[in-house]
Amino acid sequence: MKRLFVTTILAAVLATPALADQQIGSVVTNFRLTGSDTVVVQRFDDPKVANVSCYASFAHTGGIAGDIGVATDPSQFALNCIATGPVTIPADLPQKEEVGAISASFLFKHFVLTRLVDTDKNTLVYLLISTKILHGSPANAVSAVAATAAPDASKP
Repeated sequence: MKRLFVTTILAAVLATPALADQQIGSVVTNFRLTGSDTVVVQRFDDPKVANVSCYASFAHTGGIAGDIGVATDPSQFALNCIATGPVTIPADLPQKEEVGAISASFLFKHFVLTRLVDTDKNTLVYLLISTKILHGSPANAVSAVAATAAPDASKP
């Protein structure tokens, strides 16, 4: 039974699509001789929507356990998404799609980024959640990017 659980978790993690990400930098929040705790800032470019970049900041646990990837990072993060140029929502874009994840511990905790489409306002909404439940409700952050209005075909 335990092997089935671990195999299921591993399959879910490996099936998560990767975003093209770039670490922007980090700031030390707690100095330790064995490796400091930090807040890391990463940029993620939406793989299906041109000119949309999301910046996530999240706590990263240092120390020996953090350096070898077995520490669990706290569910403390923020998200801001911006348009870096004109944004057009592709016609075939799913209404809801998981677009990537950040590992917060070895196998068992991730921060998952999901894109939602608000068709009424022609806006993309990005939701970052923790897969670990805290006090009955998942930690989350949200950001939205307005798409460029499509030209009106009835006007010359």
